[in-house]
Amino acid sequence: MNWEYRKKILCKEIRGYQPSILCLQEVDHFDDLNKILRKDGFRGLYKARSGDSHDGCAIFWKSDLFTLLDEENIEFQRFGLRHNVAQFCVLKMNQDLHKADDTSSASTSHSIVVGNIHVLYNPNRGDIKLGQMRMFLEKAYELSQKWGCIPVVVTGDLNSLPQSALYEYVASSKLHVQQHDRRQISGQLCSSGYTESRYLHNRIGRWTDEEKLLATGSRDNSLKHPLMLHSAYTGIPGSSKVRDKAGEPLTTSYHSAFSGTVDYIWHTSDLVPVKVLESLPTPSLKKTGGLPSKEWGSDHLAIACELAFANDSD
Repeated sequence: MNWEYRKKILCKEIRGYQPSILCLQEVDHFDDLNKILRKDGFRGLYKARSGDSHDGCAIFWKSDLFTLLDEENIEFQRFGLRHNVAQFCVLKMNQDLHKADDTSSASTSHSIVVGNIHVLYNPNRGDIKLGQMRMFLEKAYELSQKWGCIPVVVTGDLNSLPQSALYEYVASSKLHVQQHDRRQISGQLCSSGYTESRYLHNRIGRWTDEEKLLATGSRDNSLKHPLMLHSAYTGIPGSSKVRDKAGEPLTTSYHSAFSGTVDYIWHTSDLVPVKVLESLPTPSLKKTGGLPSKEWGSDHLAIACELAFANDSD
């Protein structure tokens, strides 16, 4: 679709959600978006993918609500993990938003780490997908510790389904890689009944030392990350018309080659989800004929949540 048209309906949609923080992936017109969103009070950072690709990740925030304290990026190619990238911002809520009699420092209790990632698509390279997520979550934890154990929100297109081993890794903080077929880590190629029968397949567990090194950072069979994360959507009850059994949206991407959920918002327990934006039900999506469409400017549906600080009396 024509970009000049798409950018108008994309930005109109964004305005409708009235977000304070915005994370985007597959951004190949950052300057255009930045110019429009600055008029709405946003400031943004962009990290382009390495290699020959012409897109990347972008984080925007409302400058009257937050001050940027720190920023970091990961170029996964530097670690043999393809040309994908991830980016981080440490954002501090501006002091004038707090109660006048609040004498505590906002630098710790009212600052957050925001992480944004677009994980490798290739369904066969579960080792690389896991390696990218491992480094992403370790860096988010490192930044949280650096700024005083502050809350963490990580978002992105993980190119993995809610039933996948990669989702299990994020949610449970650990994974035994040899209990999973490398080609099934993301669930993108998962056939029905795979979950129940995966331990019966002869090829499961045949990870080379190089593949384990990419996935785990060592030649160990176990993979761990230091964050205790919760999905914003699973924390808020929703209808079976738009949610799966775990509570994730049924669909975040819908086009001729794929229909399902690959996009997520995760947070640490010092944040609490208040409400979430529900996705479109399947019958409504079918009427679009596939995304993007005249009404929707992306091939992914927006996901959004409102979060509160768990220790904030307000």
